[in-house]
Amino acid sequence: MASTRFEKRLSVKNSRAYYDYHILDTYQAGIVLRGTEIKSVRENKLNMQDSYCQFRNGELYVVNLYIAPYEQGTYNNHEPRRDRKLLLKRKELRKLEKDFAHTQGQTMVPTRLYINDRGLCKLEVGLARGKKAFDKRDTIKERDLQRELRDA
Repeated sequence: MASTRFEKRLSVKNSRAYYDYHILDTYQAGIVLRGTEIKSVRENKLNMQDSYCQFRNGELYVVNLYIAPYEQGTYNNHEPRRDRKLLLKRKELRKLEKDFAHTQGQTMVPTRLYINDRGLCKLEVGLARGKKAFDKRDTIKERDLQRELRDA
């Protein structure tokens, strides 16, 4: 019986992003993490609610992504809210930067963080437009309706 090293898959969804924004397009990006950061991610000790992405010098960074300090980490522990570089193909990065720069009212938010089947940490980034108050009420109504149908 062969057991794989990554049997338990980690997937953390940013439900707040789906509530606050219309997600127009999504991109899969690698994320540069330090040793203690990946250990905390595997223990599911992170928070994506207030995080967003921004361009700096032609590179994409995720800002305000909280990854808790690793409990067994010593002086090598990481800063919990440091900016982390995202890894995308150059063609995707240029397209995303062009779309983002020329369109007002759009932002980039992380929608999901997961560990793929090779054991690498990936971040799903969504190009998003903010919702108005009535859109949020519609989202709540739709969610409640789906819940009632599922329970019936």
